[in-house]
Amino acid sequence: MESSYEYGFVKMDDESFDRLSTFVTREYGIKLPISKKSMLESRLNKKVKSLGLDSYKTFLDYLFSKEGMQAEVFNVIDLITTNKTDFFREAAHFQFLTQDFLPRYQQEYNRNALKIWSAGCSTGEEPYTLVMALEEYRRRHPELTYSLLASDISLRVIQTAFQGIYTMDRVENIPMEMKRTYFMRSKTDADLVRVKPQYRNKIQYKRINLMDDQYSLSREDYDMIFCRNVLIYFDKQVQERVLRKFCGHLRRGGLLFLGHSESIMGMSLPLKQVRPTVYQVTT
Repeated sequence: MESSYEYGFVKMDDESFDRLSTFVTREYGIKLPISKKSMLESRLNKKVKSLGLDSYKTFLDYLFSKEGMQAEVFNVIDLITTNKTDFFREAAHFQFLTQDFLPRYQQEYNRNALKIWSAGCSTGEEPYTLVMALEEYRRRHPELTYSLLASDISLRVIQTAFQGIYTMDRVENIPMEMKRTYFMRSKTDADLVRVKPQYRNKIQYKRINLMDDQYSLSREDYDMIFCRNVLIYFDKQVQERVLRKFCGHLRRGGLLFLGHSESIMGMSLPLKQVRPTVYQVTT
């Protein structure tokens, strides 16, 4: 049998790619077209070799065994998922939230205790941006309180978010006064900063697979759900199914924030657009 090694690199055969991509799409909703094959090889190569295996066929046989599903499947999903994010990414969302929506929402619905969900929180930049935006808003509106849930499919990025440690280049676009307020410098590494504990403690983290029929959440509704640049990895049918579940967790008048390249066009959902990629629940 011809070895699947080439210059120390484990090559993925087409059958193994089909097997893996079918599983990932079915269980986690993530589309993996054949164009992603090289990406999968590069991300999984070290894992395959660390297990002492010499082919993707034997790797997948192990991964889909009872032992592999318990020991490795979440690690593999961590390696496959893409986690690009930034502080104040798509800043217009946060400006609209604090300058336009919240004053009206508080007055119209008499809601001063907000529940917010960052779905697909990645390494934490989005939920921490929300904390900063809301804390700045509370300087002018101290009656407002909030709780913030952050979730992701990847345990690895949830752990990074929970730690709240970032390199200086990750926070360079945050205004200096806000950096002084919300971050502290590392005492041992001049290139690292950490979110101050009183702000890290504002966020509850949870692993949630958006493909699950029901999410492990209390039935209490949320005032806002941020799910930005996550649905682009799902096909249209899965997107609509996930969005319908989000609507079931939003209070009347609450907001859903999507990413700049995401849309609900052609979907039958109880939402109306109030800003580009910002939607309000109507029922």
